[in-house]
Amino acid sequence: MKIAIMGFGVVGSGVGEVVTKNQENLINKCGESIEIAHILDLRDFPDSEFDCFTKDFNDILNDPEVGVVVETMGGVNPAYDFTKKLLLAGKHVVTSNKELVATHGTELLALARERNINYLFEASVGGGIPIIRPLYSCLTAGEATDVFGILNGTTNYILTQMFQCGESFENALKAAQQKGYAEADPTADVEGYDTCRKIAILAALAFGKALDYTKISTEGITKITADDVAFAEKLGYAIKLIGHSTKDGDAVYAAVFPAFVPKNSPLAGINDVFNGIIVRGNDLGEVMFYGRGAGKLPTANAVVADVVDAIKHKRVNVIIKWDAYDEKHQSQGENLAYAYYIRFSGKAPANIPGSRIVAFSDDDRKAEFAVLTEGLTKSALEDVIKSTKAAGCELMSCMRLIGE
Repeated sequence: MKIAIMGFGVVGSGVGEVVTKNQENLINKCGESIEIAHILDLRDFPDSEFDCFTKDFNDILNDPEVGVVVETMGGVNPAYDFTKKLLLAGKHVVTSNKELVATHGTELLALARERNINYLFEASVGGGIPIIRPLYSCLTAGEATDVFGILNGTTNYILTQMFQCGESFENALKAAQQKGYAEADPTADVEGYDTCRKIAILAALAFGKALDYTKISTEGITKITADDVAFAEKLGYAIKLIGHSTKDGDAVYAAVFPAFVPKNSPLAGINDVFNGIIVRGNDLGEVMFYGRGAGKLPTANAVVADVVDAIKHKRVNVIIKWDAYDEKHQSQGENLAYAYYIRFSGKAPANIPGSRIVAFSDDDRKAEFAVLTEGLTKSALEDVIKSTKAAGCELMSCMRLIGE
């Protein structure tokens, strides 16, 4: 089988490495060798072991011997245009591109289904963690009720540094950038946008309804302070950036937020660049998927696994589908209840409605306190904050609790 790679960055070069060094194993898995016929990239790679580079997409599109194309370009353009043309030409496409899947996955899956080929994207969520395939195959018998977890290794590394080493957010981010875990512009990670696209994909798979990820409530970790870390430790929690999706009647709710996670939850012990995803269902109970959420070879391994799957299903569409986006399918969660951690400055009033625990700052220089609430809807949460502000307190921080 001849394949092509579009985009020879971290993941694309990793795919080349995995394919080259694992030929014997790949033959055992799919019954034939895999040859890389073309690598599309605008850059030059004079020191590469490969001699099949091209800058012309048409070299791939018009090669009848290329049956599977790996798309590791990232972004929507030109990846969307190239992927669509490849599917229309009857070529299988495998991708790690979470933004493209979250934006155009419904259409591209339908195109693949019409032509009895495959559009596969295991590596788009969780890096090397197998989560996509279990959602559309292994876990399909029962009904999922929740999908949630740590979906971004960069933010998890930063939060680990803040908890274990006492670093500020700014210093932890610098360390992440020095280690190559964070980009020079870390906005997509620290503001939660990367997690947002991933939870949109998981929600579509788990609940069968496409979501508009631009309408998913998304909050990152930039506002978390050392005071929040101190209160979390005092109360027996860790802080993690969580992507959460759940059923809300006939609709689906998804959100991204920093959350207090109890220390006895398996998510609390997931540190550094590792990810953990929990799927909860009526018959299933809870299943957790854990592993490296990023990295060259773990992600490339997931991509090559999809290549093998495509080869094994040359003339058979692996059914992956969800309903096209309908605004009625996407809930804003107005009536869903979450428990909250809320931190205030000032003297705690005698009674705070809806709260179950009150903790006070250990720093004598700060008159601060925190409450853990019962499950509250958005409007009920606003009422608690208003009543506490009316008692002369100032809101300093507010995060959801999850995993209890």
